[in-house]
Amino acid sequence: MNTGSDEPGEVAMAANDAKSDRAAEQQEQALGSRAPAFIKARRILHLSWQVGIFVVGLAVVVAGIIMLPLPGPGWVVIFGGMAIWATEFVWAQLVLRWTKRKVTEAAQRALDPKVRRRNIILTSIGLVLIAAIMGFYVWKFGLVMPWKIKDQ
Repeated sequence: MNTGSDEPGEVAMAANDAKSDRAAEQQEQALGSRAPAFIKARRILHLSWQVGIFVVGLAVVVAGIIMLPLPGPGWVVIFGGMAIWATEFVWAQLVLRWTKRKVTEAAQRALDPKVRRRNIILTSIGLVLIAAIMGFYVWKFGLVMPWKIKDQ
């Protein structure tokens, strides 16, 4: 076979590359405000729209930061606030794209057979250690709680 691009596999790869290039171009065009046209047409209205979006997004991000040490889905709420900001601000859209790319890369790495095998082995070792410690505790002290409970 020759090394030209007339081979079926290479033609399919070139078509996929063209599709991904078009998708990337469309994503690049999607940067910017998603406010309705009548809001974009008036500068004061658009500025107040942006301030409102910023305040709402800030409130959501702050709520997510508060949820980090407290019970609640802190990171999910933070990314929700970023998504609110991304409806209006290019910098937030770029941050979200970067985050999505990194999460996708991490998911692909996690699905790697070597990484999965390592994670399974480490989890098994951890569970065995916890079971050994719990077994030793029960053997040494019985099923007594570590704190003293006095009957009244």
